Amino acid sequence: MSTYMSRIKVGILRGGPSSEYEVSLKSGATVLKHLKEEHYHPYDIFISKDGTWHHSGLPIKPEQAFKKIDVVFNALHGEYGEDGKVQQILEMHGVPYTGSDALSSALGMNKLMSKKVFIQHGLKTPLYKTLNRSSVTHEQLVHIFKSFPMPAVVKPVQAGSSVGVTIVQTLAELVRAVEFAFTFGDSVLIEEYIKGTEATCGVVEHFRGEPLHALMPVEIRPKSSHFFDYDAKYTEGGSEEICPGHFSPDQKRQIEDLAKKAHHLLALRHYSRSDFIVHPRRGVYILEVNTLPGLTETSLLPKALHAGGSTISHFLHHVIQLALKKKPHEIQNYY
Repeated sequence: MSTYMSRIKVGILRGGPSSEYEVSLKSGATVLKHLKEEHYHPYDIFISKDGTWHHSGLPIKPEQAFKKIDVVFNALHGEYGEDGKVQQILEMHGVPYTGSDALSSALGMNKLMSKKVFIQHGLKTPLYKTLNRSSVTHEQLVHIFKSFPMPAVVKPVQAGSSVGVTIVQTLAELVRAVEFAFTFGDSVLIEEYIKGTEATCGVVEHFRGEPLHALMPVEIRPKSSHFFDYDAKYTEGGSEEICPGHFSPDQKRQIEDLAKKAHHLLALRHYSRSDFIVHPRRGVYILEVNTLPGLTETSLLPKALHAGGSTISHFLHHVIQLALKKKPHEIQNYY
């Protein structure tokens, strides 16, 4: 059998009808660039903003793309790609794919539902209130402003990459921020703003001899804003990301343990990344999880992999093999 015929055919999903369309294109480009040719034959499957699937520039139905591939690498982010919808399509057609399954993806994408799981299991997370578009009133916002600690963080319940997130201090800012967050969905979360060091920590299953391996925590220092917003994440020089971060041994241990617990409690799969705030006196607070963290040139998971002595190629290979249900010792033989 020729080398070409023996290579695993990987369909890389990127783009999608999401506010993170551009980021997904870049994550997908990273996957296409770093898949080793001796093992894989990549198929670039582009999904347009209107949800149409394409291959080789031609519109196709999902099942047409699946006929040519052995496994899907899901490089989508945000709505559709990270909330369980595309996972349902893949599962319906029996296609192996990377990342969490449909139910866990929906749970991880929903900040309110995941926060309730964290609280139920004793993980420290900021105080919060929720608002629904169908029932919110100005009087309710006035009451929240008077009774809830300010400043506060306003964010859509279902969106990634800090899309639609605002820090507010006044009633007028609160009203504007809630209106803005509602443009991304029908539910809004208002969280206590905790001033501290932002941190993130990735975890990878069956990696480096551990059932669930925590990568080095990354310290984040935004330069142009008060927090790690969309622009800070994806603008070159928008933030300083330090890996390993300047955390005490105890803080580092807490961050790593919480990242692994969040992955486990939400029944996530293959890999994830969790975000935290480290307060100098109150300790480590978990904010949310990313079930499909970005893989762009400026993304945090690749930085942590490199800092720990791994490469993006090794990581991609490892995750694809997990999706194909290869045993850990079989995966190691490729390295």
